[in-house]
Amino acid sequence: MPPLPFDYRAGKPAPATGQGGAWKLVGDEDDGRQGDDEFETGVATKTRPRTKRPNMFKVLLLNDDYTPMEFVVAILQEVFNKSQDDAWHITMQVHQHGVGQCGVFPYEVAETKVMRVMDAAQKNQHPLQCVLEKQ
Repeated sequence: MPPLPFDYRAGKPAPATGQGGAWKLVGDEDDGRQGDDEFETGVATKTRPRTKRPNMFKVLLLNDDYTPMEFVVAILQEVFNKSQDDAWHITMQVHQHGVGQCGVFPYEVAETKVMRVMDAAQKNQHPLQCVLEKQ
């Protein structure tokens, strides 16, 4: 049996005569038009935009000489869901250092918590101040 002819441009053996004709290379047409047999291969990917982490804000309680410590502890437990021990520890930081951090939250959550603290202080006629600070 004679060896099969080899098509060096295609990198594979040429087909036997009478069984489908010559090999056709994609993009090898001379008439300038693209044939219907041409396909592009690849993997279609969808780029996803990276979601940016939200800016975080510290919620701080400020010391004053008039708000009772028990009220501050109650606010910390109710608004910030702190345990009795954590609330007392934060209250002592406010009392001794003038400021205490209640938590770190995204802006909308922090703003809501500050408003809840300020509303409760105003309803109970206490001058307690609560502020936001960007982390």
